[in-house]
Amino acid sequence: MTLRWVPGWNGLTDPDAVSYVAAVEAADGQDLEFGVARAINDFVVGCKNDGIWDAIKASCILAGARTLAGALVPLVGTAPTNFNFVSGDYNRETGLVGDGSTKYLDSNRNNNDDPQNSNHNAVYATTVGSLAFMGSDVGATSGTNLLGSGLHRSRSATPTAYTSVAGFIGITRNNSSNYSLRNNQSSTTINTASQAPTSTSLKLYSPDAVNFATHRIAFYSIGESLDLEKLDTRVTRLMNLITYTQTAGLPDLSVMDMDAAAYIGGAYRAGGTLS
Repeated sequence: MTLRWVPGWNGLTDPDAVSYVAAVEAADGQDLEFGVARAINDFVVGCKNDGIWDAIKASCILAGARTLAGALVPLVGTAPTNFNFVSGDYNRETGLVGDGSTKYLDSNRNNNDDPQNSNHNAVYATTVGSLAFMGSDVGATSGTNLLGSGLHRSRSATPTAYTSVAGFIGITRNNSSNYSLRNNQSSTTINTASQAPTSTSLKLYSPDAVNFATHRIAFYSIGESLDLEKLDTRVTRLMNLITYTQTAGLPDLSVMDMDAAAYIGGAYRAGGTLS
């Protein structure tokens, strides 16, 4: 007998989403809820419609999955290597939390895998601690990338001071003279020239396996340059939909308009309720 994938089965319409959900379910040892799977499908389809999907070269949704093993299944690219995270560090709605001492992820994507002037790094942080969300050896003097709570750099020698707040945080460079920083639903242009990128693997929670962060991260993405506003919109919507699926008493996504569900999920994520 030949098995055939049918678009629309179980709410999934995109083959990349189908493959990812199947891999997460295999790692979890059980199926995802319909709503979580549909939220993932909505994200993948949305990124493709926005023209940003192909620029994502390494990514994990560190939320939604039932287990830590499932959360570490790559959405795109190579799976990260886990250093010391355990199941208790993972929350299906809010993501994976660092301990400021020993825990980090190696993305297994090298900082110079993407062109010098075509690059992005992004996370969705539900809690902002200290130090780096992601980076490539902050001890180097030039060509490093850093996405941090107070400092950022994109293939540049000098870091830029900027205090990050919880939510989507990203940098992208598409030219030699400046890069864009996005956080708190706002974008800023940083006028700093690019340098040849260092040949160092990008890591999360600790760029150098020496200094460790305490952030809680629910998503990360690495790759070529893209529109950060579009990625912000898609990732924030995904997180709101995951919150919706994890909130007791709400209708299943099978009977909900996705825009309405994302709005409701965003209200709950912000600490509100419906009355």
